[in-house]
Amino acid sequence: MARVALVTGGVSGIGAATARKLLGAGYRVAANYFGNGDEAEAFRRETGIPAYVSDFGATEKGVAAVVRDVGPVDVLVNNAGITRDAMLHKMTWQQWRAVIDVDLGGCFNCSRAVIEGMRERRFGRIVNVSSINALAGQFGQTNYAAAKSGIIGFTKALALEGAARNITVNAIAPGYTDTGMVRAVPEKILEGIVASVPVGRLAEPDEIARGVLFLVADDAGFVTGITLSINGGKYMP
Repeated sequence: MARVALVTGGVSGIGAATARKLLGAGYRVAANYFGNGDEAEAFRRETGIPAYVSDFGATEKGVAAVVRDVGPVDVLVNNAGITRDAMLHKMTWQQWRAVIDVDLGGCFNCSRAVIEGMRERRFGRIVNVSSINALAGQFGQTNYAAAKSGIIGFTKALALEGAARNITVNAIAPGYTDTGMVRAVPEKILEGIVASVPVGRLAEPDEIARGVLFLVADDAGFVTGITLSINGGKYMP
């Protein structure tokens, strides 16, 4: 029986690329999304992958729908994320809270909804999408950097908890990737970003998805608690 994979934020950008890669590798895939129903419907038509609207206050209900329709979740990719950029002295509580709740809180909510089943079945693969800016910081992104750094700590702690049950938990820290979020950056700033990347370009979403595919494989059971950086050499700690 094929493994069941759930990708959050899975109808666009890195999430959509990951869902497609998993489908092509033989996984039974479900995606969830928050907001853009037209985009989700286009994704469903193109890929055949079922997509479920996500309410971060009712994650258990959403995961239960995936289990009912597709099967128990063996692989979880916590990819959903937003930005609300502002310098800290101008950042509102709402901007702070929104990013923490979606980027870090969503990681907790979805992992909490699948972890008991993984423990019972003694198998699980969780990949949490962090960011280069969790490692290097970024001007105007104290909220985003805090949330994405929190994901790395969350990953390490949950990796320890899951290891004896054959549950691996890893993070990926993508560099600047050709997604809608990055393309929304003002053109002059984006040009400067690209110029600072040693390989001289943005990542393609598929390049990040390949890293996810490696980490979720059945035979990657000895890889856990790591943060895999895929950033074109821009940050090398």
